[in-house]
Amino acid sequence: MTRIHATALVDKGAELHESVEVGPYTVIGPHVRVGRGTRIGAHCVIEGHTTLGEDNQIFQFNSLGAIPQDKKYAGEPCELIIGDRNTVREFCTFNIGTIGDKARTVVGNDNWIMAYVHLAHDCEVGNHTIFANNSSLAGHVQVGDFVILGGFTTVHQFCRIGAHAFTSINAMIWADLPPFVMCQGQPAQARSMNFEGLRRRGFSAERIKAIKEMHKLLYRDGLTLEQSKQGIKALDKEYKESAPDVLMMLDFLNAPSAERGIVR
Repeated sequence: MTRIHATALVDKGAELHESVEVGPYTVIGPHVRVGRGTRIGAHCVIEGHTTLGEDNQIFQFNSLGAIPQDKKYAGEPCELIIGDRNTVREFCTFNIGTIGDKARTVVGNDNWIMAYVHLAHDCEVGNHTIFANNSSLAGHVQVGDFVILGGFTTVHQFCRIGAHAFTSINAMIWADLPPFVMCQGQPAQARSMNFEGLRRRGFSAERIKAIKEMHKLLYRDGLTLEQSKQGIKALDKEYKESAPDVLMMLDFLNAPSAERGIVR
């Protein structure tokens, strides 16, 4: 039997797997679907066209699936989609998407989301990320896998954050942050690459050496972005193991924000 507290209000139209737990005074709307093993704490509101996958842990006092903070929104049935094995701590707000973009906000798998995090409409978050307390994404932000956002990081609309990037506390992201880069400041500036994080994830010495070369080409040699890309493109000839990392970096750099470019 689904374990729903007697004080919870679960609409009869909601679809909850029989193993789902719902805490006291939580409200779940008619278009919500919740997968196997997910636990929802007390005093949560889950509404809209929201899908929660398997084995998520949603702590108390969260608001998931509310309408976007966008004056153009006119009640369209947009979505919030959350994958599997995510932890969402207290007082987070995840909004649905808008028809001005892909009409959905998406969170992947195995993410660790700390208290008071805000995900605005049409954001896309990858897998294995960590968002520290009070991190906030404005609308249409894309975040790659294994990204770590320091506490109180704020990200401007339409910015992208590449895989394995790392931000310091209070970082203000006003441009695209390339993969592997560690940044700090308001607005953020690149300081180094996330070498310790890469080591912990099993990157070989050769791959890390190639990423050091990427950092040098992007930030230390005084090159234009086009010159940096040409140098990065040649790295996989010297560092054979780095081919996937080189490709990921080039794919990211080939589509920078037209208005803001990359964090430099």
